Amino acid sequence: MPFPRPSVTPATAGEIERKLERTLGVRALSASILNITVGGGIFLIPAIVAGSLGAAGWIAYLVCAIAFGFIVLCFAEAGSRVAHTGGPYAYVGAVFGPFAGYLSGVLLYLFGTAAHAAVASGLAQAINAIIPGAGVGPSRGVVLILVFALFASVNARGVQEGARLVELGTVAKLLPLLVFSLAGLPAVSASNLAWPGMPRADDIGRKSITLIFAFFGVESALVPSGEVRDPARTVPRAIAIAIIAVTVLYLMVQLVAQGILGADLARYPDGPLAAAAGRALGPAGGYLLLAGAAVSMFSYVSGMTLAMPRSLFAFARDGYLPRALARVSGRTHVPVVAIVVHATVACALAVSGSFRSLLVYADIMALLLYFLCCVAVLELRRRDIRAGGTPFRAGGGAAVPVIAAGLIVYLLTNARAVELRTVGAVLAGATALYTIRNVVVGRPAAA
Repeated sequence: MPFPRPSVTPATAGEIERKLERTLGVRALSASILNITVGGGIFLIPAIVAGSLGAAGWIAYLVCAIAFGFIVLCFAEAGSRVAHTGGPYAYVGAVFGPFAGYLSGVLLYLFGTAAHAAVASGLAQAINAIIPGAGVGPSRGVVLILVFALFASVNARGVQEGARLVELGTVAKLLPLLVFSLAGLPAVSASNLAWPGMPRADDIGRKSITLIFAFFGVESALVPSGEVRDPARTVPRAIAIAIIAVTVLYLMVQLVAQGILGADLARYPDGPLAAAAGRALGPAGGYLLLAGAAVSMFSYVSGMTLAMPRSLFAFARDGYLPRALARVSGRTHVPVVAIVVHATVACALAVSGSFRSLLVYADIMALLLYFLCCVAVLELRRRDIRAGGTPFRAGGGAAVPVIAAGLIVYLLTNARAVELRTVGAVLAGATALYTIRNVVVGRPAAA
């Protein structure tokens, strides 16, 4: 059965893209990647990693950094060759057609929604650490409903209001981590960093698939690729700067926290960094990290409430979801229905699941999306697709995308069967929706 064509022709899409202003340079794009990547996970994940790996937890960070290094090389090349808005959606669709592009868009939305819910769940944990009892039981549900209601109402008032709220949290999320990493060094005990031997490979793999969540963000930051100046030069440099900075920051945070608390680090799932800062810097340090974690997650949830409804809007615009989701308010010029529906779905997920379980599902969907992008690079090279100028090309021929794809497969083998089956069932449902649309609605007319 043939799949329907996109709603617009390539010529029309090109005209739309040319209306965008290419103003994002290396510094702006690096900051965007760093801002999205450093969400709320790093404030909670050190306790999860320490729970099974102890002082050897830094090995999982290195595994993730190496794996992600190969993956972002593929993103750097794809982003320098395809400069259209959509990021991974555009890369995959450009070489494998509309159905593959549709599935990549589904993965991007599902991953973003699961991540949104996971960090919101983590926000409830952070609030519970500040106000004991506020983030557990019925109170947890009330807190999450109020948080999502706030962000939905702000974003429904207009895109400027939503963007302004995101900007306020950018510096606030980085400052506490930098203060903790540097000011906590004198309190590190070498004995807390000693480990008796190499941990088991399956333990490293399982924690890596959890930890890699903290490295995600490139795929979202590259969505506005149509507004990047000189993408062949800007995208690779911005990715390199941001990922190196993130890796160094994360290693410092984990090592300092482990060095301060030792085996006790795993005993503080709601605020491991706050506990370490409290011991090293006193009560003021603990409160700084608790507040930093809450602000960072608050900012992340706010930003995702601004971004993710636009995916529902795009799917509805293209006929994959009810048209009501593509309705734009004549007063505020935003897709209010899509905002409310997304906030409701993400809130329900956050209320029903924990941070740890939700982020594993998010990781699986993101890794599948990354796999498609890595494979797409090989075809982008073969067709010599380029955005303009000489595109970035990772050295070693086909080695980089093949190694990246292999590392993704390795990480996915550490997922549990029930997790893979759940994600597979969701993708099967999305495929059924695509097919039903083809049968019932038919091929959309070209714009």
